[in-house]
Amino acid sequence: MASNGSGAVEVTLSFLLGAATGFILGVLLAPASGEETRKKIQEKAAEVGTSAREGYEKIAKEAEKGIKVVKEKTHEGIDSIKEFVEKKKEEIGKKPAAPFDKETK
Repeated sequence: MASNGSGAVEVTLSFLLGAATGFILGVLLAPASGEETRKKIQEKAAEVGTSAREGYEKIAKEAEKGIKVVKEKTHEGIDSIKEFVEKKKEEIGKKPAAPFDKETK
């Protein structure tokens, strides 16, 4: 699960970086006044920031869900191990002691 979350972060960041780079190059190469260009860059930077924040929030929520599932499964596993150990203790306590057999050569 952790690797999926990490991959999603990398893909999201790569996409956002590519989109921002493409937009900036497009704006810089397009014929427009300096003021218009700066305004477009500011608007797009705000949009990319919002998209990045939303992507981060989505990934963070998914990570929290994953952590919750891992914790639950860990507790279930620990409980199962405790039950197993208790059963084995009971079984050992009920068995008669085996005589000590010493072999001599």
